[in-house]
Amino acid sequence: MAGKKYRNAMKLVDRNRRYPIEEATELLGKTKISTKTDETVDVSVRLGVNPKHADQMVRGAVVYPNGTGKSVRVLVIDKGDKARDAQEAGADFVGAEDMIEKIQKENWFDFDSIVATPDMMGLVGRIGRVLGPRGLMPNPKVGTVTPDVGKATRELKAGRVEFRVEKAGIVQARFGKASFGGQKLAENLRALLELLLKLKPSSAKGTYIKSVTISTTHGPGIKVDAGELIAAQAK
Repeated sequence: MAGKKYRNAMKLVDRNRRYPIEEATELLGKTKISTKTDETVDVSVRLGVNPKHADQMVRGAVVYPNGTGKSVRVLVIDKGDKARDAQEAGADFVGAEDMIEKIQKENWFDFDSIVATPDMMGLVGRIGRVLGPRGLMPNPKVGTVTPDVGKATRELKAGRVEFRVEKAGIVQARFGKASFGGQKLAENLRALLELLLKLKPSSAKGTYIKSVTISTTHGPGIKVDAGELIAAQAK
């Protein structure tokens, strides 16, 4: 049975209504449940795509204008000048063979994201079997395989979030903390939705963004009306 706080939060949400973006994000502050922790805010976007078809796979990375409120630990696989660039950009760990060996022998995973230059991917490939299932394998499509490891590191530390459509055609991503307030959360949410619209596969037919739902970690879902953004892109 839902707790009293959750039931009270539910009373604030009209389940039959799709709220404009700014109104929906303002409502998040009123529907959060925890008073002891700063709840993460997540979004679930149901897309009109079939991920089983390679040409309808949607994936990418968004750099939120207001960050995510989460500290991201970045591992950069490289050496020489580019390794120094990564260190200057704020990478938490930088190395090459030594880091690969540490992961292999010590089962070390005290990081949230890996960045590597293209020439290092042969080395990274040695541990692809353990990185893949954890969603940590660097990928050029989301900018984590790049010659500019410094830029990639700065973006990740600033709040860059990778996403990909799941089997059911749903993209899920965090886009801030409840403490951000409605305006900053709205700006972050818009950044993600605008990018998803740009990534629409040419082979996707019918309604592309079918539904958008946001919520705090423990709060109820709030349906969002993305019609304004969709109409703007169609012009």
